[in-house]
Amino acid sequence: MSIEDENKALVRRFVEAQANADLDTLDELLALDFVDHSLQADQEPGREGFIRSVAAEPAIFSNVRANIEDQAAEGNKVITRLTLSRIHDRGEFLGVAPTGMEIKTSAIVIHRIVGGKIVEEWSESTGALEATRQRLEQEMIERERAEQELQVARRIQQASLPQEVPPLEGWQINPYFRPAREVGGDFYEFFELPNGQLGFAVGDATGKGVPAALVMTATCAFLGGVATASGSSPGEVLAQVNEAVLARIPPNMFVTCFYGVLDPSSGHFSYANAGHNLPCCCHVEGASTELKARGMPLGLMEGMSYEENETILTVGESVLFYTDGLTEAHNSQGEMFGTPRLRNLLGERFESGRALSATLMEELGRFTGEGWEQEDDITLVTLRRSAASR
Repeated sequence: MSIEDENKALVRRFVEAQANADLDTLDELLALDFVDHSLQADQEPGREGFIRSVAAEPAIFSNVRANIEDQAAEGNKVITRLTLSRIHDRGEFLGVAPTGMEIKTSAIVIHRIVGGKIVEEWSESTGALEATRQRLEQEMIERERAEQELQVARRIQQASLPQEVPPLEGWQINPYFRPAREVGGDFYEFFELPNGQLGFAVGDATGKGVPAALVMTATCAFLGGVATASGSSPGEVLAQVNEAVLARIPPNMFVTCFYGVLDPSSGHFSYANAGHNLPCCCHVEGASTELKARGMPLGLMEGMSYEENETILTVGESVLFYTDGLTEAHNSQGEMFGTPRLRNLLGERFESGRALSATLMEELGRFTGEGWEQEDDITLVTLRRSAASR
């Protein structure tokens, strides 16, 4: 191997040691009289100043990678063209708090090597420090703006959910809502109807943030207006709401929604479904069945009709309404929680009311494991007949 090839290999080791903050290797490769001719703003001159600057980087950046794209050597000098990428997610950099932003820098570095030691370094990189600082500050502004939007969306979503559950003699209604950090469009609502009947709606508007929150709020308003004013059946209510939603939401959005009407005295429950997750009816003997009805999501096509079905809920039976934040949760292996797993749990470990929500969330926690980051809002609403009407 020629001296030029040996020097290029030494520089490759040096660059790798910098990326990995391998201080022992840097100590081995740097000459005692090392000079850095391209000092950073807060870097002290000399060998120890260089090593200290490298040692500080793991507290600021993660996922540091250096890719050497070309090298040339002549005599005791090596010219290296490389790309450095790192994530600014740990500490302050150039006076800017962590942004989570990936910073990429292209550089040409010249090293002079004597006796197997690097004695001098010159470097030129794309993107001056001031430009990098400005980019980081802009990223921070955009992140703060996004966080403010999320806070607004959370307030809209929370204000749109019912503040209390309608009291029904002989029935238990238990809602559970667990928002994800990234606000979605989950909603549930109750409507007091003529003749003592109660309307139930559970749904999910596509999208995230303020747009989804606004769409779900509008959908709840349409549902309430149509259901309480018209006395229409569940299928007719969804058909009318579909036309209202279609005329008012962006073309790339839609809403899934299950709507049912309960007669508390008889246990009669009629329902229709606009593309939402099928509720599970939990029977006394431990089996569970789905409440099936066909229909397209709201806001996709005009002139839609919605199939209606009905059932009678007897004492001890429950219905679980839910959104896909539960069934579409993934574990670290990428496996989805899924509807079959939910059905099995309802059949094997059925508990009513609040205990049912707690049981399902405990099972979800076991499935996803520690460190799971919730991907979507999770909404569970349990309707249970606890006693016969007098």
